[in-house]
Amino acid sequence: MDFSIQAVGDSALRVQFLENVSPELNRTITDFCKKLETFSDRGGIVEWVPAFDSVTIYYRPHVLLYREMYEKVLDLIAASGKETATKSRVVHVPVVYGGNYGPDLQQVADYHQLTIEEVIAIHQQPEYLIYMIGFLPGFPYLGGLDKKIATPRLENPRPSIFAGAVGIAAEQTGIYPVESPGGWNIIGKTPLKLFDVEREEEPFLFQSGNYVKFYEVSEHEFTEIEKQVESQSYSIQISTE
Repeated sequence: MDFSIQAVGDSALRVQFLENVSPELNRTITDFCKKLETFSDRGGIVEWVPAFDSVTIYYRPHVLLYREMYEKVLDLIAASGKETATKSRVVHVPVVYGGNYGPDLQQVADYHQLTIEEVIAIHQQPEYLIYMIGFLPGFPYLGGLDKKIATPRLENPRPSIFAGAVGIAAEQTGIYPVESPGGWNIIGKTPLKLFDVEREEEPFLFQSGNYVKFYEVSEHEFTEIEKQVESQSYSIQISTE
């Protein structure tokens, strides 16, 4: 595997993988990050940030010298991707589509000369790979959107998009974890909280390398799930395969 390592300031380095973005590369990055987690227990590493084709590692230079980090990263990369693949974690995400919850659903349907029902069916079909988390706390960049409903971003971004909004931008779909400006086409809303500081052990619902499977719920079901989420009594559906 081709890659490069470069310093980012005096307390970080970036591993740039010189490969096309793909599920295979994502598995390598995910495995590499798991090995970083094991190594970080020894101290010196502060955190790491995986992206589509890179990982930035922040460390304490008074504990680990750059040369030590460089050599360790080489060892971890060499060991990545050689273990038996673990089962994928699939998070099932309820969505109410259209109406006030999905103000751009009709626009997406019209753009592709499809019915609203066809857009919803196509959107629910894949299991989407989370390539990275970014832009906002817990925002998942999902790969695998069918080109039949790939839709350009809005010409005029909205100053505010509600938390839980499910959107489409070009060939990606994603979920806004908090209220934010944005230019994605909003087709629905989930009642789940993607980022919750009250979940002390796991404040983020998703991790890079997970999969997301959307399924449609009615407005009534959405309201009931929302109440359960607020009372922390809702059990998120998670499967492995």
